[in-house]
Amino acid sequence: MAQQLIKVPPTKNTLLRLKKQIKFLEDGHDLLERKRELLTRLVYERIGEYRELRAAAEDTLAQAYRCLSITHLRMGSRGIQQAALGAQPALKVDILPRRALGVEYPAVTSERIPLTPVGLLGSDASFDSTRDNLADTSVFLARLAEVEIALHRLLEEQRKTQKRVNALKYNIIPRYQRTIHFIQSSLEEEERNTLFQVKLLRQKAEA
Repeated sequence: MAQQLIKVPPTKNTLLRLKKQIKFLEDGHDLLERKRELLTRLVYERIGEYRELRAAAEDTLAQAYRCLSITHLRMGSRGIQQAALGAQPALKVDILPRRALGVEYPAVTSERIPLTPVGLLGSDASFDSTRDNLADTSVFLARLAEVEIALHRLLEEQRKTQKRVNALKYNIIPRYQRTIHFIQSSLEEEERNTLFQVKLLRQKAEA
């Protein structure tokens, strides 16, 4: 299968234009390669952070569910529902956009709010313990959500960047190189033919 060339006239102006364009493409390839390396580094950092947060979130979530099961046994579903109606929020969450290497993802900050007693008859001490554990779990889950979304979007951007790098390296830039080489060969051949014609004319003139 013949290697494809760019369909352009084999002239000196075209050659100069293609050389400028390939220089621009090579610079773009170098920038994309550096971006890919930085994205890879960020991805590995986020993976480590994600694993630590996931393990911590699973531990706190298991503890919260144990407390909730105890509260459920002591108060029942109806008692928990009634007590929850008078409970104030135990967590403050702010979500702001953040950007890294052109990748935007939400930055989540969560802050614990001191618990206020519900002051209802029929409530159990385990109810406040459950609220406290669930609030701690929510802090980890909020942070975990940020890291997971960021990791997903960084991976997606890394794949896109890798595709662009490969397209430039293995398709676009080689195609420009082949075209430049073809035009240079054509111009050199044309120049040799011209010199040969000039030489023939000189010989005829001398004869």
